[in-house]
Amino acid sequence: MRIDIVAVGRLRKGPEASMVMDYLDRFARAGRSTGLPPATLTEVEDRRGGGMAAEAEVLTRAIPQGSVLVALDERGDQPTSPQFAHRLADWRDGARDVCFVIGGADGLDPPLRARADWQVSLGRMVWPHMLVRVMLAEQLYRAATILAGSPYHRE
Repeated sequence: MRIDIVAVGRLRKGPEASMVMDYLDRFARAGRSTGLPPATLTEVEDRRGGGMAAEAEVLTRAIPQGSVLVALDERGDQPTSPQFAHRLADWRDGARDVCFVIGGADGLDPPLRARADWQVSLGRMVWPHMLVRVMLAEQLYRAATILAGSPYHRE
């Protein structure tokens, strides 16, 4: 199993980048005991300024072939953290690679979003796409702790 995060834009040094790396490091450590591999973050850019369609092209090139495609989108399902953890465990148990896709400031191009196997929203509010990386990384870490029975997640 592989877990990839493919996102539009580059995080510069700062609090968001620090938090993403911290949570992904935590996830790598916590995931070992549950059979989850470390997540890989790939950042892409559309240097031509072609909008969502051009962003979708560079995102598509970065998505590993055969991966379950999970689109982070405000219109998606709003799973609880335990539901998210169990979905991740199902993919792990089915030996499925997973790729989480985060669009740019305007979101994901509708055809790319429609291709997704699962669309996930991190809440009914719209979040800056750079913060979505932090929130996704934290939820991956939380999922690993839920699957490991750690007290990090309290219900």
